[in-house]
Amino acid sequence: MIYRLHQDRTVRAVRASLPQAAADELTLALDGILADPKAGTGPYGIDDGVTRLLVLSRSMAVLLVNEGTRVVTLLQITHLS
Repeated sequence: MIYRLHQDRTVRAVRASLPQAAADELTLALDGILADPKAGTGPYGIDDGVTRLLVLSRSMAVLLVNEGTRVVTLLQITHLS
């Protein structure tokens, strides 16, 4: 089952400010994450099964996965220049 992506205004602004190549890479990765949040991500800190880290070649993102509501919240994006 597909998850829904949630991101607040601040994260949307950071995502919109990414260079095009980084934005495209993140968008493609998030498409896959919404199909299977644990595929392609690792635990962020202690493996609580909820907070996940997505590491790409141009950025990193911290995600919160709520299996009950089927929502992935994009908490933070870091551009790796």
